[in-house]
Amino acid sequence: MQEDTIAGIASGMGGGISIIRVSGENALTAVGDIFRTPKYLSDEKKDSDWKSDYFIKKDTHTVHYGLIVDDEENILDEVIVILMKGPNSYTREDVVEIDTHGGNYVVKKILNQLLHHGVRLAEPGEFTKRAFLNGRIDLSQAEAVMKLISSQNDFSYQSALNQLEGSVSKYIEVIRQDILHNLGYIEAALDDPEHISLEGFGEKLRTIINGHIDQLNKLLLNFEDGRMKSEGINTVIVGRPNAGKSSLMNLMLEQERAIVTNIAGTTRDVLEEKVVLGNIILNLIDTAGIHETKDVVENMGVDKAVDYLSKADFVIYVVDASESLDKSDEQIIHLLQDKKGVVLFNKSDLNIVLKEEQLQQKLNWSVIPFSNETKQGLEQLKEYITNSFLKGNISYNDQIYLTSIRHRNAVEAAVNSLKQVVQTVDDGMPEDFYTIDMMEAYRSLGLINGETASEDLVNKIFSDFCMGKYCLLYTSPSPRD
Repeated sequence: MQEDTIAGIASGMGGGISIIRVSGENALTAVGDIFRTPKYLSDEKKDSDWKSDYFIKKDTHTVHYGLIVDDEENILDEVIVILMKGPNSYTREDVVEIDTHGGNYVVKKILNQLLHHGVRLAEPGEFTKRAFLNGRIDLSQAEAVMKLISSQNDFSYQSALNQLEGSVSKYIEVIRQDILHNLGYIEAALDDPEHISLEGFGEKLRTIINGHIDQLNKLLLNFEDGRMKSEGINTVIVGRPNAGKSSLMNLMLEQERAIVTNIAGTTRDVLEEKVVLGNIILNLIDTAGIHETKDVVENMGVDKAVDYLSKADFVIYVVDASESLDKSDEQIIHLLQDKKGVVLFNKSDLNIVLKEEQLQQKLNWSVIPFSNETKQGLEQLKEYITNSFLKGNISYNDQIYLTSIRHRNAVEAAVNSLKQVVQTVDDGMPEDFYTIDMMEAYRSLGLINGETASEDLVNKIFSDFCMGKYCLLYTSPSPRD
């Protein structure tokens, strides 16, 4: 357990109620220092000072009504305090949660009062980090907490919930333990060849390892599907300048988010927003018009557009149907050859010059007649995107999805190591050679639940972790603020 005591805001700001969470060995006394019962404050005959061990004497998992005071006994707020003594708490430490009124100023006053009493401001994700370090959850489950908080559709919510319950960890751990079992058998046989035989073991091991490779490949096969359903489909809007890309962005968002003018090259940087279409999330990206330009800033925007296009899961190619294709369109079409997407024939309410057949000869994509002015084709576009990624209803069965790039990389590394084991068996190498790659596979899979993760990796994961939107509220609070 960590020796110091931390505090942070455990709820979103701006609501009627805010929660301040305190965790650590001095959590009970720190909150006890600033807590008073209404009876104590109203007792004019009291002849003793307040005891900071008030909560130490109380039973765990109890709720207490009272008031928070400053050093001069001035009342800061009327609160409810929830007491959870370790190890039966989220962090497995003593945890106290203060339910206070949700005004930013009130929360700030109470939090700073705690800091006066030896409590340290929690770093982003530190409560969950302590839950991990204290063995309550593994690293995969810790990451699931972040995913659960940020989930925006049923799939991301359910997959995060399953991961939090240990679905990924349990699946991986079964494979790890089998690898470890066979490692142990080989080591025992090498140490005691008179009593433990390795005759024919290579053939048996090949079958076992190939089975594990198949299991892990199933996870990898579903990764991209799981990632897109969980984190969103990276959808890039491309086209030449003034084709109507930013107008489309505004229509999809149902708000004037992107600047729209009749001047070509208005958009010089990328604009990213999320759009929810039923059970899928679009990470919608509006880009600068792709064309040749001598303007240095505009050219940087074009380079960014090309870069985002190369990483896109789906592309919406906006074409001005009232004009013929030009060199910029030819450049874009060349970049789109290996991508998945749809063509919008924008300005279809005007005099159409470009024919669908002309474009489809160069790019075999579906074409949707469209108009930013009349919203013609908007619903058809949404339906097309939805149908492209959702084949029937999403089923929340027992299927396990990898939704983390970190997990995918770990599984890929394990698969490569296990393939080396098979190759070693096929090459007729001695049994002690098997153990090298088997141990590496075991280590790679251990990165998922954190058993073999380095301190630097753990710190990196939790440094990116932010529960809600409050982690930037305090950076260096003044003790007397």
